[in-house]
Amino acid sequence: MTQPKQTKNRISQKAASFTESVIREMSREAAKYNAVNLGQGFPDFAAPEDIKRVAMQAIADDHNQYAITWGVKSFRDAIAEKTKWFLGLEVDPETEITVTCGSTEGMIAGMLATVDKGEEVIVFEPFYENYAPDAILSDAIPRHVPLYQTANGWHFERDELRAAFNENTKAIIICNPNNPTGKVFSIEEMEFIADLCKEFDALVFTDEIYEHIIYETENGKRITENEEIQNHICMAQLDGMRERTVVVNSLSKTYSVTGWRVGYCIAPPDVTSAIRKVHDFLTVGAANPLQHAGAYALSLPKSYYDDLQKDYQRKRDFIVPRLQKAGFDCASPEGAYYVMTDISKFGFNDDIEFTKFLIRDVGVAVVPGSSFYQNKTLGSQQVRFCFCKKDETLEAAAEKLARIAAKI
Repeated sequence: MTQPKQTKNRISQKAASFTESVIREMSREAAKYNAVNLGQGFPDFAAPEDIKRVAMQAIADDHNQYAITWGVKSFRDAIAEKTKWFLGLEVDPETEITVTCGSTEGMIAGMLATVDKGEEVIVFEPFYENYAPDAILSDAIPRHVPLYQTANGWHFERDELRAAFNENTKAIIICNPNNPTGKVFSIEEMEFIADLCKEFDALVFTDEIYEHIIYETENGKRITENEEIQNHICMAQLDGMRERTVVVNSLSKTYSVTGWRVGYCIAPPDVTSAIRKVHDFLTVGAANPLQHAGAYALSLPKSYYDDLQKDYQRKRDFIVPRLQKAGFDCASPEGAYYVMTDISKFGFNDDIEFTKFLIRDVGVAVVPGSSFYQNKTLGSQQVRFCFCKKDETLEAAAEKLARIAAKI
């Protein structure tokens, strides 16, 4: 009898080197135990009615076949127009924009298009969980630089960031405002990063999906070290950085359509050409009718974005004091819609044990902090809450959390 050959490994080393998404797993756990889901960052309220109507009309108008691979022209034109009024940047929709299947595909397409095997990509830690797998899938070597939390917010040590840069550095990933910390990078920090990128000829991948969710400080203004009022800053706006920045963005957060999976990359023409090739063979193209609706969404007046910011600031100012009262050590985020909290006062061994307790016994789902770190011990006493939820959802969660002490 012929002996069977020794079986080869069925799973690639790449796939074996990271886990499935912990964030998405928490949504499944929330559904299993009927817990209030403050884990995964998707709104549980309706998307704007007018945007939905345009999407439905686009389907009725039979925009149901393949669009141009790199995006419907009207949508690319709308991206260019919004980028002009919001960031002050002139972007060519024919040579500098690629429409992708969400910012998730935009990031990996950008990295696959530019990073070669063995080159290094710098990632701030804690990080959105996709970034490290993106680097691995791109055959890059992730280099992690820590963000430290103090009474004045999250910051990086400049000496540590400089030490991470070297001749093998291909890029750095920035999420601004930051997921999961809610940090907003100051102009001084951005300029320091930009100078390092120019010195070491490195690219920047900047995740901009929370660009319209930046909060006022207690006195109503966000002030830089130079005493200037700061709004959102994109790395591509800084001197010498337009030609080395890949802007990754999406409709998901700003227009409350996370399930549409429509995003885009803005990059210099040579990089855009490479991204378009990778994108073509990854997904062919994003959903045609939803791009038509996206063109409408991007044409909304400034008042839409002002209302969005005010609504999320109100939600933030509701949930943070209630988390603090329930025993979580946390501060108000500067941007995005997440709160990173310290759980050490509750006395659990680690964040995984605490998260299971919170879901099953308290009835509130969160994301364990260790999922945002390469060194899992750094997040072992942290969990992340999201507050992009209806008022009644946040109220229900607050009511459950108020009874947490009685459950321990």
